[in-house]
Amino acid sequence: MQKNYSQLTALMAISKATLLAIVKNPGSLFFSLVFPLVFVWIFGSFGSSGGSRYRIALEKNSDTSNILYTQLKNLSLLQIKNYSDTVLQRADLEKGRLAAVLQLSQTKNDSTHQPHFTIKLTSTSASSVEIMQLIPILENLSANLEKSMNPNSVSLVSIEKNIYSVRAYKQIDFVLPGQIGFSILFSTLFGIAFTFYNLREQLVLKRFYASPVNRLNILLGVGFSRLVFQLINVVVLIVVGKFFLGFTLAHGIITFVEMVGLSILMLFVLMGVGLIFSSIVKSDATIPLLINVFALPQMLLSGTFFSITVFPEWMQLLCKFLPLTHFNLAMRKISFEGASIFSCWQNIGVIGLWGISIYLIVYKIFRWE
Repeated sequence: MQKNYSQLTALMAISKATLLAIVKNPGSLFFSLVFPLVFVWIFGSFGSSGGSRYRIALEKNSDTSNILYTQLKNLSLLQIKNYSDTVLQRADLEKGRLAAVLQLSQTKNDSTHQPHFTIKLTSTSASSVEIMQLIPILENLSANLEKSMNPNSVSLVSIEKNIYSVRAYKQIDFVLPGQIGFSILFSTLFGIAFTFYNLREQLVLKRFYASPVNRLNILLGVGFSRLVFQLINVVVLIVVGKFFLGFTLAHGIITFVEMVGLSILMLFVLMGVGLIFSSIVKSDATIPLLINVFALPQMLLSGTFFSITVFPEWMQLLCKFLPLTHFNLAMRKISFEGASIFSCWQNIGVIGLWGISIYLIVYKIFRWE
């Protein structure tokens, strides 16, 4: 009695062979995992030192024995640099390496017998941005010092402060979701497009087509291997971000599962784009061109490296048309804000519409020969 051909066995065999081919390709490992990891590590470390510090210097004749200097030195936002050479100090000031040079002096008020402090600030237009931020810091320092030394003075303006603690938004919380999207975008497009183009040109797809293997299983086998490989990269990125860079997972394992689920949806959409490119090109040299035409706008306009709010409003509307924009937004909502995947239905809906449109095109134009 003839045994029925096992489509499941065929599917698993195709998936295993394709996955091994991907893993053995150094380029796939580098661009899918190593490059995003390095990028996340570098950019995720930005701001980990507690914010910007303003470099200042003091004139040689400054009075450093008073309370003003002590409070100035204790300000974490200021870094006081000592110079033995005034020419070098002036050169650094004019090149913008110093925000300002301060001269501190103290005199006695004859009527009140209270000390009077003077801060003489010297700066240049090379540090105009830093000065606009440095002056309020010095004014706040002066006001606090005056209040501590003269508590009986009448204040005409009072500020009631209500500051409460919230979850700190770190640089890594913005960078990591964008890098997951970046990794998925380029790895999936290049992997699927080149894989199916080469299989078709080498007549492998044609031979599969003549075999008992179901055509859908061929597509699913290659797609499943790409899915598994890319999900491993996503998991590694999230784990490294969480345990080494302090990436926020608002609800722990639940957030992790939802991020992986959203990544799977985006992977399916991009695999469809790769199938379209593999079907319409006549030469493998054309594939990178088509991928860059599709991927570069996604990379630059989808909030991968910086927020889309930096663009004009008309350009933000264009950004919101791109699927990667909605992927990045949803990933950040889920990871940091603690939103559920269902509350991101608008973002998922846009990604889903892209997926439906793409696979309708795949159904019409995909070629086996």
